[in-house]
Amino acid sequence: MQLEELISGARDVVSVKRVYGDPYEKNGLTVIPAATVRGGGGGGMGDGEGGESGGGGGFGLMVRPSGAWVVDDGEVTWKPAIDVNRIVLGGQIIALAAILVTGRILLAQSRRGHSLRELVPRLPERQLVRLRLPKLARR
Repeated sequence: MQLEELISGARDVVSVKRVYGDPYEKNGLTVIPAATVRGGGGGGMGDGEGGESGGGGGFGLMVRPSGAWVVDDGEVTWKPAIDVNRIVLGGQIIALAAILVTGRILLAQSRRGHSLRELVPRLPERQLVRLRLPKLARR
């Protein structure tokens, strides 16, 4: 495949038909789906040993749904697609950060030798007895 053919094929792939899907209508409502299209490619040619020449190339494409245009009685509104995987990943990252920060705070407090009364000053003495924490061995 020549470089010109690769570029021509890339133009066909990254077109408005990839970004906007075919509109469909139901009960007077028209929906036009949209996607985010990203692509990249490369190619090269060179001379090898013995006077032989060769070349190669490639192209990659990533398409993700981004939302849809909704047409209702002449009014056009954008409805974004919700990526649940990103939301879950964001929640997991925040939870992991909170666990790590809490662990570091508790470790620093235990190394300073603070008593439980200093860490939790508002609890009555009888409740503190139930909450006694074992002392961590100092290194």
